[in-house]
Parts: sequence; C-alpha cells; structure tokens
Amino acid sequence: MTSTFMALTRIPRVAAAALLVASCSRAPAPSTDPSLPAPVRPMPRPVAGGMPRAPVAPAAALAAGLGIAERYRVTAIAERRFTHAQLWSAMAPSLAAPVFATEEIGRSMNGLPIRAVAFGRGSTRVLLWSQMHGDESTASMALADIFAFLAATDIDPLRERIGRELTITFVPMLNPDGAELFQRENAAGIDVNRDGRQLATPEARALKALRDRLRPDFAFNLHDQSARTRVGPRGLQAGVALLAPAYDDSRAYNATRRRARLVAATIARILEADIPGRVAKYDDSFNPRAFGDLMQQWGSSTVLIESGALPDDPQKQRLRGLNVAAIIGALDAIATDHYASADPDAYESLPENSGGASDLLVLGGRLVLPGQPPLLADVAVNYEDAVARRDGRVRDVGDLREAVAVDTVDARNLFLHPLPAALTRDAGGVWLRLGAPAAIELRRGPDATSTLVRTIGGMPDR
Repeated sequence: MTSTFMALTRIPRVAAAALLVASCSRAPAPSTDPSLPAPVRPMPRPVAGGMPRAPVAPAAALAAGLGIAERYRVTAIAERRFTHAQLWSAMAPSLAAPVFATEEIGRSMNGLPIRAVAFGRGSTRVLLWSQMHGDESTASMALADIFAFLAATDIDPLRERIGRELTITFVPMLNPDGAELFQRENAAGIDVNRDGRQLATPEARALKALRDRLRPDFAFNLHDQSARTRVGPRGLQAGVALLAPAYDDSRAYNATRRRARLVAATIARILEADIPGRVAKYDDSFNPRAFGDLMQQWGSSTVLIESGALPDDPQKQRLRGLNVAAIIGALDAIATDHYASADPDAYESLPENSGGASDLLVLGGRLVLPGQPPLLADVAVNYEDAVARRDGRVRDVGDLREAVAVDTVDARNLFLHPLPAALTRDAGGVWLRLGAPAAIELRRGPDATSTLVRTIGGMPDR
C-alpha cells in the first residue's frame, strides 16, 4: 500500500500548473458584510449545443445518486468502523485513476498521513472534509463510493459535467488517530472541530492550510450526529440534519451564507424524496471555535451534513447511499448553478434537531420484582450502541408518560420481568439499578411462566 500511495501523492505537473493558474486568477473571496444585497442569481450554465440544462427534479437527483451508490459501492468497506489503513486500501483502486491527484497535506499526532484528493478542472472550487471526528464515518464510506464513480471510464454526462465545471478537493479522513480507536477526539483528546480558532492540533492546521491555499467557493463539513436526535421536539428519529452555519453571533445572512442556504435547500429536497419527516435543521448558534462557522466567516459557502440514524440500518449503509445522493446532487447543482434557483424555505422550514430522547420507552406495564407485588412503572432504555441498538441499559423507571424516545413499546396489560442480569442481589434484598443491563421480559401475567411476548434489551423487535 505504501508504494501505491507514494506514487499517488506525486501530483502531475499539468494538474499542479492548473491549480496554480486557478489560484492566481481566482476572484477575491466573497464579502462577509451582512448589509450587502443578495447576489444576482446566475443563469444555468450552457451544455454542449449552447442550451442551458433544466434543473433536475429532487426525485430524479435522488434516483441518480442512489443508483451511483449501488453500482459503485466499495464493498471492502461494509461496516462503519474501520481504520485509516483499511479506508485508504479500499479506495486505492479508484484513486489510481489518472483523473485524481492525491497529496499528503499533513500528519496526525501519531504520524499517520492526512491526504487530500483532487478531481476536476473547473473554475469553481469545492472542498469537502470527513471524519474530523474519528467515530463519524458515514460520509467517508460515501466518498469512497463517489471516488469509484468518478474514476469510471464509461461516458457519463453527470461525471463529465462535474469534472468540467468544478475543481473538487476531498479530505476523506481528517482525524486518522481518532478513527483508530473509533473515538471523537484526536490522540490528545482534543475535538478537532473545536480547534478552528486556536489551531493547536496538526489535524486542524492541515485543514486550515488547505483552505487558505485553495480558497474554495463552497465547502462541505461532513459529520455524524447522535442516533437519539429527533426532528423537532417529538418527531421521528433524524436521518440527516443540515446547516448553513452562521458566520458571527448575529446569525445574519450575507452573500456567502445565502449561497450555502440554497445548497442546503437543494440537499433537503433530495433527501426528503426518500426519508420524509427525517430531515432536520441543525442549531445555527455561532461557535467561534468551530470549522464550519469559521469557513463561512472566511468566505466559503459552507454546508454541514450530519448523518444521524435510520431504523434497521445498524452499519449506516442506507445513510451511506443517501450521502452519495446528497453530495452528488449538490455538486451537480453547483456545477450548473441550479442551486441558485432553490427555494430558501426548503431549508428554513426544516424542524430543528432535538436531543435528550431515550432509545426505547416501555410504557404502561407493571414491573415485577422478586418477592414484591407488581407495580405500575414505565422503563426507559438507552443502548450502548445507539445506532445498532445493542447492549441496552436501564436509564429511568417510573411515570415516564411525558418522556420522549426514538421507539416506544406499548406494554399496557403486560408485566415486566427483569432477568437476573438486570438485578442486583445481596442479603439485604433485590434491586433494579439504573445503568443495569436492560434484560427484561414482557409477559402476559405476573408469574414467570406466563406467556412471553418479547424481550427488551438487545436488538429490537419491529
């Protein structure tokens, strides 16, 4: 693998020259003055024959993106936990294609290379980075599939359009040390996404230096969020949350942020064609340490994509495909300027992310403890792995009728029998402790031999 990537990291002279010319000829970064009027919306760029291409309907963009995700899926990566070496080994066949230029932009604290991949020859520059949190890997899987699509040699108008109009730089794994342990932070325990101001970490410095060199027109900050996040206060589990980050405390819209909002609106429409009611808007409070907010402030129209969770998707493979559709759809909209005709309300009307939910709520049953009469009690459960819904733990017990959860079980007329793993016993008695394994049987009666309905605590029955 080392020799392969040594070869890949030598950028061809032609590509390097093109990057230099583009850098010298690029217009100044957009102003961040919120008082400026909105930019004039451009006409769609012409295609061969001189006529502008009509905007792609969200359903058609979704179908195209999901088709790409299925056809070009990199099967070497099939689970959401993988190492730096496993990801780059899986992507190596695609990145060997001459359409890519791969370079090392830095090293992690533990010395792992941080690489950027360039594609395209267009005048509009786009920067995407993924896995700056080591345990947030959905978009990294999607980028592997996108590389496979871009590397293909068959004639494809979408691929050609994106390559002709855009110059795209991808950073598939910004925090390789975090990925090794599948943890959020880097080797020093620092959240790289909160190091955009201080730039104490080598990972943050690598991203900032790349941004300063490229001066991208558009940027995509690719993350995963908690599987317990909902769409609105009592809505469905959020599959994806979107954000056009604020560039200061005012949360105002200047030209840069308005463009980001239109791109986010384009993505929202694509995703809602497949997961209606599961697309949310992320909190837009300004964070002076966060890269997305600062990228917006620095003049790159930035969109945050947060992959949450979907039912029956323990390895986020369905969300992986939706990421491919969202990213490819957004890149095509930027390549054609059709994002500029998006309805801002498609983004602004999204319900906001809402946290604090339990994974599972068992309502209306009667709890049976050894030697005690049954008592009316609800039980809330959180899973150690909230995405795969494994290893449940008791979070709360009692009257929980106003509580919110991702899933709810109606246990009226049923009896909750904790199994031995859920109970603590000693000479003083028996306890059901908060934090205990949520190994609970739902039965028809108070007797342990009564009819079993289901068992709580592992993978849920649906």
